[in-house]
Amino acid sequence: MKIKSAILVLFLLVSELTFGQTKLSIVFIGNSITQGKGGDNGFPPPTHAVNYLKEQKGVEDVKFMNVGRSGSTTLDWLPVSGKFFELATKAADSLFAQKDHQLVFSMKLGTNDSAIEGPNGAPVSKEIYKKNMQAIISDLMNKYPGSKVVVQHPIWYSTNTYNRSKYLAEGLERLESYIPELDAMVKEYRSTNPDRVFKGDTKAFKYFKKHAKELFKAENGQQGVFYLHPNVEGVAILGQYWGKAIAKAIL
Repeated sequence: MKIKSAILVLFLLVSELTFGQTKLSIVFIGNSITQGKGGDNGFPPPTHAVNYLKEQKGVEDVKFMNVGRSGSTTLDWLPVSGKFFELATKAADSLFAQKDHQLVFSMKLGTNDSAIEGPNGAPVSKEIYKKNMQAIISDLMNKYPGSKVVVQHPIWYSTNTYNRSKYLAEGLERLESYIPELDAMVKEYRSTNPDRVFKGDTKAFKYFKKHAKELFKAENGQQGVFYLHPNVEGVAILGQYWGKAIAKAIL
């Protein structure tokens, strides 16, 4: 009996180590913040998100591709007319081929949509923003059966943000109006596809607003020093927020 019990315990330990191990393939879609304009050390938020995930119990492997593009709006990522959607699908094609990995899309868009002028299509109304996000997500889900989408909230920027594009207080107000639209969209998806679309990070917006001087690059603009892109420390913190959100949704 003792021998049988020992064998059973050994089998359970081996099973725990062998099975239940998650392998992830993540495509990060976004703008300059995702691309990593603030991370002067060469590590954008997706890298920190992946490093966080690799440290989590039950995660065996994480592969990823960062297709964030500076200045992009939801219009730029639309399946039919957008110029960057193909970047996402090419990245996903290579990762989707690894059938033992769960394909995940992490999306963080909205900053440039909210601008008063400058980026493609800006300003984008909250209704059109939601419609664009739905178009992108639905097409990705159709192209990649079994894939999952984690929708990260955009983060705060200062009300004097004005580089080549004009954001200011009006832009920030518009950006904040997107957040309820994102949450409503996710809720709608989950009512029909409960295991496909998930709410991502919701905390970074307030945290970065509270710690702006410590976590953003101080950039000179047309209305003084503004805060838009996280600095090296901020990039690492934002990546951890995304990593935690992905872990909560997927693991």
